[in-house]
Amino acid sequence: MWIANAHAQNPPSVLDRVKSGGKLVIAHRESSVPFSYLDGDKKPVGYALELCLKLADAVRKKTGAKDMAVELMLVTPANRITLIEQGKADLECGSTTNNAERRQKVAFTIPHFITGARLLVKADSKVERIEDLGGKKLASTVDTTPLKAAKQANRERLLGINIVEAPDHARGVEMVEKGEAEAFLMDDVLLYGLAANRANPAALKVVGKFLTTEPLAIMLPKNDPAYKKLIDDEMRRLIISGEIQPIYEKWFMKPIPPRNTALNLPVSYLLRDFWKYPTDQVPN
Repeated sequence: MWIANAHAQNPPSVLDRVKSGGKLVIAHRESSVPFSYLDGDKKPVGYALELCLKLADAVRKKTGAKDMAVELMLVTPANRITLIEQGKADLECGSTTNNAERRQKVAFTIPHFITGARLLVKADSKVERIEDLGGKKLASTVDTTPLKAAKQANRERLLGINIVEAPDHARGVEMVEKGEAEAFLMDDVLLYGLAANRANPAALKVVGKFLTTEPLAIMLPKNDPAYKKLIDDEMRRLIISGEIQPIYEKWFMKPIPPRNTALNLPVSYLLRDFWKYPTDQVPN
């Protein structure tokens, strides 16, 4: 009875299951552009998904299961962690932040992206950092981490900024365009995407250092060390070999579906530095 319970608590490794003819289940998102989303034909595409397909190839090679099937499973922000935790998906390829709370339930591989809050301003603005906003209006979206960080910085550093809350991201961008706010604070990957879809993208620019830092990484089940080592080793190889670079450029620098618009988001200094010594160890 004890052995049966122990086995139930520790299911077979993903690699053992695949060796025995099992499939690999890749979880993807619906609208996490450009990480993992459905294109105009409702086909799953994206930067993180493409990386996951590379990781699937590594699983095939390691196990010798040349005919290993890959099943794509649509997940949501609400159920993505639970499905990985329960072993119903083997990789979650999206825009999920690796943090201490989530590591209690799931594992993460080496980050494929590092985002954080930066400033969107008019192209001719002289604002280059949050300290330049003393006495001016800064917009950020209600109930978001960037808004909380802005309020904390303003309070602790006595910046004297007039912080206004936007009901959504689109309204925050509009406030900058109309001169109702000097800057809009939000995760930079979102800012680039928002700006790219405005009537005149060239009228806006993203500036400043990160006010918050969020490492995005592919999730995998906890307590499967052999599988995690393979995934980590392959992610490290993709980064160190430079193989990840054209994949990044494809999704962040070139036109992407469904609107054939480019985000024009180069590799950040944070991500560039992190990739010099790629590790799954990230700040909490």
